[in-house]
Order: sequence, then C-alpha cells, then structure tokens
Amino acid sequence: MAKVPAAAVAAGGLIGGYGMARWTKKRQLGGVVLAAAGATAAQQWRRQAGGKAAGALTVAYVAAFAGSHPLAKKVGAWPSVFGVAGAVALASWAVADRRA
Repeated sequence: MAKVPAAAVAAGGLIGGYGMARWTKKRQLGGVVLAAAGATAAQQWRRQAGGKAAGALTVAYVAAFAGSHPLAKKVGAWPSVFGVAGAVALASWAVADRRA
C-alpha cells in the first residue's frame, strides 16, 4: 500500500476541514477533520524529520488555519483555504516529505 505524503494529509485537512464545516454547517465537524489530519501529519513529520521539525510544521499548520480567516476577507474563502493549504504542503514537502 502506498504511503500518503504528509504534505497531502496536511493540505487535505485544511481543505477538508473547511469543506466539512461549510457543507454541513457544523463547525465542530470541520474541527474534527482539521484536528485528525493535523495529528496524522504531525506523526508523519516526527517520523520523517524529527521532533523539532514536527513541532515547527504543526505550528505552521495551526497558523495557516488561523491566518486563513483574515485572508478570506481579502481574497475569498476558498482561495484563502487553497492558498494556506498549498503553503503548508510546500513547507511539509521541503522539511519532511522529500527526505522520505
């Protein structure tokens, strides 16, 4: 079975979390998706790049989530979510996934 890169898990968590919250109108469900994907990605980051890198990437993941809100007021919700998801995916690839 092929391993899903942590970059895809993290980006999918940001996009899927927002999509779930928007389509179900239940923010808590979006939070569950966001948290589950973040925890899964953090475990992969720790295995692939170590604890410090995993901590930094987890901070970036949470910052991307938080930063998407004010960014959405300027560019729209979906462009904001896709933008921060792409940024987190790029950081994940650069720090952890390209080593694996």
